Amino acid sequence: MNKLLIPLTLTGSVILAACNQQSTSGSGPAVKKEDAIASVNGQYISKKTLEDLEKDIAQRSQGQASAIPKEKLVEELVQRELLVQDAIQKKLDKAPETVTQLEAARKAILTQASLQNYLKTSPITDAEIKAEYDKQTGGSGVEYKASHILVKTEDEAKKLIAELDKGGKFDKLANKHSLDAKESQNGGDLGWFNPSQMVAPFSEAVAKLEKGKYTKTPVQTQFGWHIIWLQDSRKQTPPPLEAVKGQLTPMLQRQKIQTMIENLRKQGKVEIMLPKEAPKPVTPPPVAKPEAAAPAAATPSAESAKPVEPAKAEPAKK
Repeated sequence: MNKLLIPLTLTGSVILAACNQQSTSGSGPAVKKEDAIASVNGQYISKKTLEDLEKDIAQRSQGQASAIPKEKLVEELVQRELLVQDAIQKKLDKAPETVTQLEAARKAILTQASLQNYLKTSPITDAEIKAEYDKQTGGSGVEYKASHILVKTEDEAKKLIAELDKGGKFDKLANKHSLDAKESQNGGDLGWFNPSQMVAPFSEAVAKLEKGKYTKTPVQTQFGWHIIWLQDSRKQTPPPLEAVKGQLTPMLQRQKIQTMIENLRKQGKVEIMLPKEAPKPVTPPPVAKPEAAAPAAATPSAESAKPVEPAKAEPAKK
């Protein structure tokens, strides 16, 4: 069928596009002749349908829709209408599988309509963006450069501290004994980090250390027992608000949407009919170094939000 000028899969919206135009099914708003771009067996295809198709292709092809002649887009819509009319004539719209798919498409459209309406009526304010910015860039205003040795027991950590007291080299002991440096052989180096990126006991211990000193008492976290060596510290310069506003707004929108959905669930009567599955055995994860604690980004799809990255300053020369 070489006359198919634009594959229907290009936009991935055959059903949705068909919903935007008048067809022989008699559904949808009536289209006047003066508002039409074509007629197929007496059924008008509206100018808005063409505009929607152009927008759809532009979104999916990074603005390349303008490179496609309008004549080809009109031909695409004519072909779609012919197929819609053919399907209805053959009563395919009454087939159980088609009814199921149409209902799924309808629910998907209504889901998006509900979310868009909520964000339109409850927009993110400048005050909310500023509050989130202050939350993410607040704190001590200092970041640290440190290394650590991670072992399983407190006794192991105390023995290593004793070796350091006798003049042992921190990086060599880390490469030999640390659960976090045996394979990487990086001397336990953690690089530069903000205290909020580490678990509380670890960051609290780092903040109390003097530059060039190591902890004389082992520090316990859920990862094990740490010996921490503070190499350097520097003032943290956060990026300006305007530079990160584009990151904060979508994150706050996702949080608002999640809260909206939670409220709807509380107000509604929900009963889960699916039997509960037996819990599967969980394999313990390997011991790893303290990981960055990213702020939660609640979304319907549980998408994570990225925290604002502070601008890096040059470490002070010794």
